[in-house]
Amino acid sequence: MDYLEYKGYKGSVEYSKEDDCLFGKVQGIANKALILYEGQTLDELRKDFEHGIDSYLEGCRADGIEPAKPFSGRMNLRMPSDLHARIAAFVSSKGTTINDFINRAIVNELEHELAY
Repeated sequence: MDYLEYKGYKGSVEYSKEDDCLFGKVQGIANKALILYEGQTLDELRKDFEHGIDSYLEGCRADGIEPAKPFSGRMNLRMPSDLHARIAAFVSSKGTTINDFINRAIVNELEHELAY
């Protein structure tokens, strides 16, 4: 899957058959920071994505708060940033955490390996 990128933030590119439009969501930032965008063309989608990021950053500055940073891909466990974003989106949809997901994945892998 390709992503839009702007000022260090990445956003998904999706298509809605029902609405006949493109839409997306900024990936890999804290759940309380939700940035959505849409457009009829890729150019419109990109402009709305960039406008959403700019508006979010301006709002944070105006409110004197630190904006949520995109996941860097660096933790005690290192992985590519796109994988980190995919995991973040998946666990968000499942109502769990990255830490719990990784722990379960490691346990499952160990159980699989130890079974052989």
